[in-house]
Amino acid sequence: MSPTQRVPLALAAGVLIGASVSLTSGVLADKTKSAETVPVKDLQTFVEILNRVKSDYVEEVDDKTLLENAVRGMLSGLDPHSAYLDKDEFKEMNIATSGKFGGLGIEVQMQDGFVRVVAPIDDTPAARAGIQPGDLIVKIDDTPVKGLTLSDAVERMRGEPGTKITLTLVREGEAAPRVLHLERAVIKVASVRGRLLEPGLGYLRISSFTTETAPNLQKELAKLEKESQGALNGLILDLRNNPGGVLDAAVKVSDAFLDKGTIVSIRGRNGEGSREFDATAGDVLDGKPIVVMINAGSASASEIVAGAIQDQRRGIVVGSRSFGKGSVQTILPLSNEGAIKITTARYYTPSGRSIQAEGIEPDIVIRPLRIARNEDGEPEPFTPISEADLAKSLSNENDDPAHQEEVKKKRAAAEKQEKAARELAENDYALYEALNLLKGLVIAAR
Repeated sequence: MSPTQRVPLALAAGVLIGASVSLTSGVLADKTKSAETVPVKDLQTFVEILNRVKSDYVEEVDDKTLLENAVRGMLSGLDPHSAYLDKDEFKEMNIATSGKFGGLGIEVQMQDGFVRVVAPIDDTPAARAGIQPGDLIVKIDDTPVKGLTLSDAVERMRGEPGTKITLTLVREGEAAPRVLHLERAVIKVASVRGRLLEPGLGYLRISSFTTETAPNLQKELAKLEKESQGALNGLILDLRNNPGGVLDAAVKVSDAFLDKGTIVSIRGRNGEGSREFDATAGDVLDGKPIVVMINAGSASASEIVAGAIQDQRRGIVVGSRSFGKGSVQTILPLSNEGAIKITTARYYTPSGRSIQAEGIEPDIVIRPLRIARNEDGEPEPFTPISEADLAKSLSNENDDPAHQEEVKKKRAAAEKQEKAARELAENDYALYEALNLLKGLVIAAR
């Protein structure tokens, strides 16, 4: 299957190239309000332009194409998230909610005439190629992006799994563009992955919100508890570079960690279509500390989860300011088997704040950090001096062999933990800091 335009009801940050698409919970809208009378003069102008294009354009264009392009332009001119979907695009959108689809694994939107990366999806061609949130795609193969519509750019990035594509992108702070050669693939998103960072301290990574995210979260938690041989003492929930997805999944993931209160509310124009989602009793961690990680690639559904946990004071949010996608899109099927995706409302966190174009501000900001390395590319070694290293230092008066053996075991365990911490800091400094914070919260909760 080829990459597909992202068409979520409620939560997508932009357009998705081979990443998940989303539908809201509930029934797709099937009713329309009586439209106000269209000004006759404006309608006459539209028909006049249509006829001029048909008669004077350098090449002949059929009526269906002209009218479809007019509809696409009308919707894309509203905001970055409203769009027209033809039959094939609508079909691909429904398939993509299963979490298996073809493409590059990257979510994008239009910015200043270029395609801006919202976030790459974990374990996809885009992520493996090193594409990062904020990158601007300026050329697709040999075609400059400037002048293309978002739909045109998406269409050029589509293709069968196994086919090649070359992207030229510009990254802030770098003088020269990057040229990346990628191979399209069938994207199977494991939306939830987990592991133990230390005994009793779990880590869950949610890369996107699909229909399977909530049950998979429960399964991963059960695995962590089994591996930990008991209930977890704390958890890190990683939502970095998570572009969003299904509304139901965001609500259920939030509900898993909350006992009561509002999760998110949706408000349409003039109060129409308003809805509030509340938590039900039961916290899977039984109140144990949670640290939520976000960054500029955390959008939409991930912002709902982070905002709910932050406003309910259920956990600490760390990282950098999120994307700021606070609007709701509704999918309206059409008689031609296509659909329109149109922005119908804004969503609000439990405290009533809208994050549209503002994002979630973390409770603790964690900036990227580079580990100092020597000429061989290795981290600069540093071995601290202890009392035992000093000349003529006194020995410990407890020379019991069993005690000395216990000391050796503790030192070996400490060295192993220190090595693991050093490797974590080198590979993911933000996660390393989040783990340190979680340790502090666990100690404070005792």
